[in-house]
Order: sequence, then C-alpha cells, then structure tokens
Amino acid sequence: MNRTKWGVLVAILVFVCAARADERTDLLKAREAVWRAWFANDTVVLHNLVPSETIVISAGEQHWKNQSDIFKAAADFQRDGGRLLALDFPRTEVQMFGDVAVIYSQYALELKVDGKIVHQSGRVTEVFVRRNGHWLNPGWHTDEEK
Repeated sequence: MNRTKWGVLVAILVFVCAARADERTDLLKAREAVWRAWFANDTVVLHNLVPSETIVISAGEQHWKNQSDIFKAAADFQRDGGRLLALDFPRTEVQMFGDVAVIYSQYALELKVDGKIVHQSGRVTEVFVRRNGHWLNPGWHTDEEK
C-alpha cells in the first residue's frame, strides 16, 4: 500500500475513533441526566429520556416498575424533602451495539433524607437506545451494597 492510501486509512480510523468517543460522551451525559432528573423530579427531562416502555428492577423490591412508577417515585422523593447531594460512578464499562448500549457501573450517592445524610452505593446495569439521534433509557437494574 502506498503512502497516500495509508494516509487515507489513518484519517478514516481517526474519524471513526473520534465519532465513537463522541457517542460515548453523549451516552454518559444522557445517563447522568436521567439520574439527576429523577432526584430533582425534573419531569421534562424524565419524559424526554425515560420512554413509556421502560422496565426497572430495583434491589429489595418485589415488583418491577414502569415509567409511571418511576415518575411517581421521583415525585415522592422530592415531596418528602429528599435531595441529592453527590453522585459518582467510580467504575463504568460500556458496551455499544449500534443504536443500543449497555452501561455497567458502580454508583455512590449522598442524599439528604428526613434531615439526615444518607450514603448509598451499589451496582447498576442500564440499557440505552438511540432514537432520532438521542439516547433514551428504557430499562435498568440496580442493587445496593450492604
């Protein structure tokens, strides 16, 4: 292969790698937006990122949740005076399959609940689907560390 062909190949690889990095950045921004919107009961953001077919499995809860359950839980948290003080994802792995991505993370939260500081941590597996150029979060499964 001559130098010109190698140069074109390298340029294509650089472009593809940059596009993938942008996709991952957009995906992780959407993930953080979902978490922060839930704790803030930001219904506009939640409606934009959590579609009607959402299914959620949470640690220690017998019943799976749907979109309306998620919105109600966010409203209840806010109504009861709960506040998110800190959110961290100390470890995150991403698998991307075209317009579907799976995020595996450890999470750590600091909350204010009933006037008390609460620390919570665990693991989460989140599914994201790209629709019309935007990442949506139609499902997740959390567990808590004891």
